[in-house]
Amino acid sequence: MSSPIRVILQKNVENLGQGGEIVRVRPGYARNFLIPRGLAAPATAQNLARAEDLKKQAAALAAAELAEAQALKAKLEATSIKLERAVGADNKMYGSVTSKDIEEAYSALGLSVDRKKIELAEPIKSLGLSDVQVRLHKEVVATLRVEVIKAG
Repeated sequence: MSSPIRVILQKNVENLGQGGEIVRVRPGYARNFLIPRGLAAPATAQNLARAEDLKKQAAALAAAELAEAQALKAKLEATSIKLERAVGADNKMYGSVTSKDIEEAYSALGLSVDRKKIELAEPIKSLGLSDVQVRLHKEVVATLRVEVIKAG
């Protein structure tokens, strides 16, 4: 087995550390994943000297991402969508409303929501108003108002 190497994180990496931190990782993980994606740099003397600058850049980037997520949360929570679905007897829906349907409805309004961030345990299978959670940032969760109505 190869011994761990030290790298300086340039951006926050989930389950590893914050930008500007010096961490020990396996050489393959650093060589094949972190460094090519610009998430880390080798811990050379030159890079160690600029570790503080990397911390400041990472903090500024994190603050900008948080502010952007909070602004998007305000827009999303101020907007509600209505989705029409065909229903049969006893107002039983044909099919269901999935996270893809919700993503498409919001993108039609000019708001971008990543369907992978929509926390929908199972598709919506009934008419009416539903509250759906979206994790925009690790600290920001928005509540979407989705109303499913009868087509016709």
